[in-house]
Amino acid sequence: MKFAFSEISLPKRNSLAVPVYADKNFSSTAKEVDNMIGGMLSRAVDASRFNGKKGDILEVLAPAGTEVSRIILFGMGEKNELTQTDFEDLGGTLVRKLNGSGAKIVTVILDDLGDCPLKDSDAAARVAFGAKLCSYSFNRYKTEDDPASEPSLGKMTVACKTSSGARKAFQDLEAIAEGVFMTRDLVSEPANTLYPESFAERCRELSSLGVEIEILNEDKMQRLGMGALLGVGQGSVRESQLVVMRWNGASGKKSSRKPIAFVGKGVCFDTGGISLKPGPGMEEMKWDMGGAGTVTGLMKALAGRKAKANVVGVIGLVENMPDGNAQRPGDIVTAMNGKTIEILNTDAEGRLVLADALWYTQDRFEPEIMIDLATLTGAIIISLGHENAGLFSNNDDLAGQIFDAGEAVGEGVWRLPMSKAYAKQIKSPIADLQNIGTGGRGAGSIVAAEFLKEFVGDTPWAHIDIAGMAWSKKDTPTVPKGGTGYGVRLLDRFVRDNYEGK
Repeated sequence: MKFAFSEISLPKRNSLAVPVYADKNFSSTAKEVDNMIGGMLSRAVDASRFNGKKGDILEVLAPAGTEVSRIILFGMGEKNELTQTDFEDLGGTLVRKLNGSGAKIVTVILDDLGDCPLKDSDAAARVAFGAKLCSYSFNRYKTEDDPASEPSLGKMTVACKTSSGARKAFQDLEAIAEGVFMTRDLVSEPANTLYPESFAERCRELSSLGVEIEILNEDKMQRLGMGALLGVGQGSVRESQLVVMRWNGASGKKSSRKPIAFVGKGVCFDTGGISLKPGPGMEEMKWDMGGAGTVTGLMKALAGRKAKANVVGVIGLVENMPDGNAQRPGDIVTAMNGKTIEILNTDAEGRLVLADALWYTQDRFEPEIMIDLATLTGAIIISLGHENAGLFSNNDDLAGQIFDAGEAVGEGVWRLPMSKAYAKQIKSPIADLQNIGTGGRGAGSIVAAEFLKEFVGDTPWAHIDIAGMAWSKKDTPTVPKGGTGYGVRLLDRFVRDNYEGK
């Protein structure tokens, strides 16, 4: 789908979308069009429940008095309450509406924004951004086309007072969208095509954007003492990998600044190992690498928009399979930091992968802060559903910055507690730690976070459990069902707000 920006003028053909504000308050362009077509828009509004609230949509087909094929009125509500996500949702809603109608080209006019908190150029860029996010589909394995279900919309032009500013703002947003799309692609791939080695090769694509790529194989990880990560993958015929991605975007005096680090869990398929999962729903475990997918997409977004920050992305890639050589309940492994871990459940494997990846990252790079992402626990879905990711941290300032970034972009997080009382649950009677808690199913997400905390040293750290967010079974205005790409926008905003220009 193509995007363009222009000054405000009425198109001579195709589709037109114009704003209506709270209490049926037509914008100047909407009034002009209404007069042009003999009041047809006003009559359509009076005959409907449309009143200009956020999300209201009303379509008028083949209006007399113009060559435009359809006019869409979109509600924006109160101008002073509009946010960037409202404009993004508008773009996505229009795409979803028009793709099923046969429309090929639409011009969206943004005028009379008044005391909207966003500049008109930023608002226009956000409309296009939301439309692009909504336009994503994963259909590379379909061999037969269904013309009736194919999206029809091929171009959106967003018209505003300062189109040059909108065009410039969209360049960064388009790079972020490409990062989101990479994450969605990775999460959507089946495990027979996306496994540790092939995932690592996909990461090499980022070198064209200036990202430095380093891949550690099992021999290198064995020499480093990564017994926790390697233990998870020992039952698979696929070799485990650790991928390091480095973006050195800081310049001048800041070029030598320590990096910020993102670490992702990349279990490319999770059977549960010897502690085998139930069969129903196991096919969904192809996306148990969602944390690694987010880190990879984030690195693409940051490099694509040339973020002015030094960033390291580290992902641990394994398969958890029930082979004759697989790790057993009762085994004891030694992590890179020397701590021994008693394996009580081989399906609590993501924390083992992250244990070595986190320690390696803080030991080698000494980052300013470290954030990990993982589809770590089903318990977080019980706690928070699919509305927010779980946030855990050893640093209040860091947790607050992540929360604020999530609020800004519409990718919510909610902080849960950590304390010594929870940490006691992972003390093993025969090793330093055990990989599940003694409290049964209670506080499972918190206990898992306490386990990870054992491997971060003194580094300010946050853990984001995205088990309820990496995949969606329903559409939203900017996220088609399937792989969501959750976390790329959140962490891009976190970097921009806290590490660029400072």
